[in-house]
Amino acid sequence: MYDHAIPHDWHGQYPLTDLSRWKLLDLPDELGDHNWVYTCEGSKQRTLEKFWIGAPYKAATLPKATDALEAAKNGYTFYKNLQAPDGHWPGEYSGPHFLTPGYVIGSYVTKAPIKEEERLEMIRYLFLTANPEDGGWGIHVEGKSTVFGTGLNYVTLRLLGVDAEHPVMIKARGTLHKLGGACRIPAWGKFWLSVLNVYDWEGVNPVPPELWLLPEWLPIHPYRWWIHTRNVYIPMSYLYGVRYRATENGLIRALRQELYPEPYHSIDWPAQRNNVAEGDIYAPHTYTLNGLFAILGAYEGCALPPLRRAGLDYVYKLVVMEDENSDYQDLGPVNKMMNMVVRHHADGPESHAFKEHVRRRQDFLWLGPKGMMMCGTNGSQLWDITFICQALVKTGLGELKENKKSMMAALGWLDKAQMQSNPVHFESAYRQATKGAWPFSTKTQGYTVSDCAAEGMKAVLFLQENIPVEKRPISEKRLCDTVDILLGMQNSSGGWSSYEPRRGPLLLEYINPSEVFGDIMIDVDYPECTTSAITGLAIFRKNYPHYRTKDIEAAMGRAIKYIHAAQDPCGGWFGRWGICFTYATMFALESLSLVGETYSNSKAAKKACDFIVSKQREDGGWGESWETCEKLVWIEHEESQVVQTAWSGLALMYAQYPHREPLEKAVKLIMSRQLPDGSWAQEAIEGVFNKTVAIAYPNFKFSFTIWMLGRAHRYLQTLAR
Repeated sequence: MYDHAIPHDWHGQYPLTDLSRWKLLDLPDELGDHNWVYTCEGSKQRTLEKFWIGAPYKAATLPKATDALEAAKNGYTFYKNLQAPDGHWPGEYSGPHFLTPGYVIGSYVTKAPIKEEERLEMIRYLFLTANPEDGGWGIHVEGKSTVFGTGLNYVTLRLLGVDAEHPVMIKARGTLHKLGGACRIPAWGKFWLSVLNVYDWEGVNPVPPELWLLPEWLPIHPYRWWIHTRNVYIPMSYLYGVRYRATENGLIRALRQELYPEPYHSIDWPAQRNNVAEGDIYAPHTYTLNGLFAILGAYEGCALPPLRRAGLDYVYKLVVMEDENSDYQDLGPVNKMMNMVVRHHADGPESHAFKEHVRRRQDFLWLGPKGMMMCGTNGSQLWDITFICQALVKTGLGELKENKKSMMAALGWLDKAQMQSNPVHFESAYRQATKGAWPFSTKTQGYTVSDCAAEGMKAVLFLQENIPVEKRPISEKRLCDTVDILLGMQNSSGGWSSYEPRRGPLLLEYINPSEVFGDIMIDVDYPECTTSAITGLAIFRKNYPHYRTKDIEAAMGRAIKYIHAAQDPCGGWFGRWGICFTYATMFALESLSLVGETYSNSKAAKKACDFIVSKQREDGGWGESWETCEKLVWIEHEESQVVQTAWSGLALMYAQYPHREPLEKAVKLIMSRQLPDGSWAQEAIEGVFNKTVAIAYPNFKFSFTIWMLGRAHRYLQTLAR
């Protein structure tokens, strides 16, 4: 089936492809899509490609910085090498270990080809990210081995052509069996294994498409769920409703024997619906959820064919609208691959829709130092560009002649990335307005995210108002559209959610069916999103004081009340998108600074600063583990982290912390980790979502370090005066 067998003595210790042939395409539409291609021999690589794949590259050795501003300048001198010609900064956005399995299983069951070079790099990545002690995989790259991670990635490697008797597979299989076997895999794993026909649908809790036929006024209606959850359960309900199964073959029969300690045909499948390994569970079933499953199970026994058909037709329509709204990229990788299987089943392998899905898979693949993986979206393009643009303006580095071309390229990309219309399928697809917003990744993917819209507007305002430009590409009218989007997304609590204003009650979390994720049923309030929104609105009001001034002032007042209410008793704020207290506390203190609350006059700001300073280490840095997000209390990382040190330093400066020593030590730590070419080495993973899944933001080690160093240089001078 594949060109190259994987040698039993190869464990990923060297690549099986020629790394010098990999190139990141510069696409003509300049919208920022990431496509790695394997080119002909002799194709020239840039520093950009070499850096991201971990290959040796040539970069100038810079004069050693003697102060923080020089270190920031050196950092950006290097970082410009990683800017794409269209103006954005590409980068990895990976870490979850349940994404590549969806890519491979979805491709396998639909017979969508995987290129040989991609296959080899995926195998290398999974070999190198296996747990070094037990050979399993966790829910993400830094997590302990689980049935979810181990079961899905074992299957992935087998589908990619790795022999069952390869030493890596023997070790992983032993761990899987020790954990209880694939019967104990959580719900999303049970789903994918059922699609592959190595698990029986009778062992899956019901996901009937008829739920979408319920009256929309019901608090439980799926349109009220958080968008990532509902967009996954739409295609999941279709595939459950038709009991989709891959065609049985020799490999599928072999996997049925390998995944379970007991004989496959002896398994009591209905008894496995709630059989989940204890080590996998983060969100245990509630009595409410089990009661709901009992009702749905009884319904499945007597489901009416016309009602089932109506439900299938409706969710299929939603899948089609999602595909057409996003040019087949879809919201994220999980629903993207499920949608691809749906379109293959419903429209056929020769359909335009299926072929577009196959083509768009490429946008989610990233090649890193350990190999190829599927990313958490099609990238974090917009999110990354906003912070470095703000950093350059705030530090004064953007005014330097040598940086103007780079900043103008970034502004040009921001111009192209703003969404200037609502989705083609808008209210009928239960979508949030997009006119005036910026997305998390690209305009093509096309989803409004509150903090991305706000940070995008901030970056544009900073560049257009502070760096001389011949013509402002983003007009006042377009910025007013952004303001309208943001004001319309504030919740009654005063906070902002991510993709949409909250649609359902908090009690919906009682029917969280995932078992492995927290807070996935509704779009909750986030200190980070709230801060981005109100700082964006405040900066807009400063430059355009005539537009919706009273509305902005009222929204900010409600938001500050929310920020106060959200402060944790420890003094910090709990982060939902970054790790964790260091991340959210930086944002929250920026919010309080807008209304003049500082260390000297605000109990909340003083308590936060005292908390942050109490976590500083002897070496001057901060180090917070991703486990903080899971366990809701501060857990130290083994090492100080430059990114978290930058966040903590910025937090103290937002609050006008009056003591020099913590900041001086933080600056010294970040400068000591800077490499001779101005870059910083990759350290621990930076981001998180749904409390349990860590995800990488490797561009943060440039944007926030440069920002903190440049700002600290001026701030410490002010303290001296």
